[in-house]
Amino acid sequence: MAKGRLSSRRSPAGEAEAVAAPGGGGGGDDDDVDESKTRKRASLAARLARNVSTRRCLISAFLFLLFFHLAKFISHSPHRFCASPSFESVPRTTSSVDSIDGLASEFGFLGVPWCRSKHGKTVEWTSKDLLKGLEEFVPIYQNRPVKNNKDGMGFDHSFGLWFMTRWLKPDLMIESGAFKGHSTWVLRQAMPKKPIISISPHHPEKYLRKGPAYVDKNCTYFAGKDFADFGSVDWECVMEKHGISDLSRVLVFFDDHQNALKRLEQALEAGFRHVIFDDNYDTGTGDHYSLRQICDQLHIRGGGHCCSRYCDEARIRERRKFFWKKAVDIDDLCGTGDAWWGIRGHMHDDFNRSSEAISYYEHVRNNMFVESVLDVYWELPPVAGPSLTHQTRYDPARAPDPIIEDGRFDLFRKPGLTRLECAVFNGYTQMVYLQISRLLTVE
Repeated sequence: MAKGRLSSRRSPAGEAEAVAAPGGGGGGDDDDVDESKTRKRASLAARLARNVSTRRCLISAFLFLLFFHLAKFISHSPHRFCASPSFESVPRTTSSVDSIDGLASEFGFLGVPWCRSKHGKTVEWTSKDLLKGLEEFVPIYQNRPVKNNKDGMGFDHSFGLWFMTRWLKPDLMIESGAFKGHSTWVLRQAMPKKPIISISPHHPEKYLRKGPAYVDKNCTYFAGKDFADFGSVDWECVMEKHGISDLSRVLVFFDDHQNALKRLEQALEAGFRHVIFDDNYDTGTGDHYSLRQICDQLHIRGGGHCCSRYCDEARIRERRKFFWKKAVDIDDLCGTGDAWWGIRGHMHDDFNRSSEAISYYEHVRNNMFVESVLDVYWELPPVAGPSLTHQTRYDPARAPDPIIEDGRFDLFRKPGLTRLECAVFNGYTQMVYLQISRLLTVE
């Protein structure tokens, strides 16, 4: 079709150049006439008209490029508000890989590895509950004390933490990793009167010297000079001090960028049942070994990868990396010996400060352990599709379906999401909620 359109715009062969030679003279054939000597020269007026037309085309092209780059600059402005839909999503009936343009592509197109629970249980809340929760949370979020929470939680995870905490109604909340105190504030909005224990190397009040931060009056801080790592706290003593006898009434929130396998084992050892991980990084990304990475297995639906450049996955990933900042191609995904698990065959920990190479056999064993202690595994979906949020970081092809699908501008506007800056939707990293129980020893 493209060739047809181009050819239809061309003049017939020789129409512009060939001019009939004068008749008679010499009695020779037409083929012997030197056309370069007999071609009529264009008049001065005709040449001027052509020059003016050319200049108009150049000016039009310049103006088009100027407006294009201006629109692109505005669309990437961090203070832009998501007030209108930008493009329509690709229909979910699309079956051809080549039909996906890399923008509002199908969610989960490249697979969404999902940790399997012991008994196939799932959460009690539904998509309707999430939509209703959004209407209540948006005005709360607009009054947050830390407006600029760069490198911290954005809107998606703030909503997820608030929603799940309010639904579970714990008697005590524990957070490991506080930063400026935004997550502490979110927990407080969900449970105004319940105690919080906050663990962080730096006390949030440290950030008050540089700008907004949140320090909670009803919070016990293991921070600053009183810092103690989650794994070294005497939780039996702490629970007794807070009058907690039923550990199923405690919610643990990890946002400390530590090896999720290590933290899971520590929470299990302490007897906690309800756990939320903020950064549940996808395979090949992040700064620590995550549950999403652990459950990315060849034998699990949506898991496993092909490191050959001849695979469809390689071609798709290379194309999508152009559109999504956190998308990874085969070079990013695969390490020595085509090791794709974890991060290029490594298990990272502590903000990438440590890295240990693991075999695929060890990776599978880690997955077997995780699934043996899981009662529930649930990843928070993105709040809305990228045509609504204008987010440019995470690749929708590796994420579960959003709460509000692309094209549903009515649902996006109803809870007031259009009043938020688009930058707050760029922090999604598959936050996950777990219910865990001790592994039963088989004799």
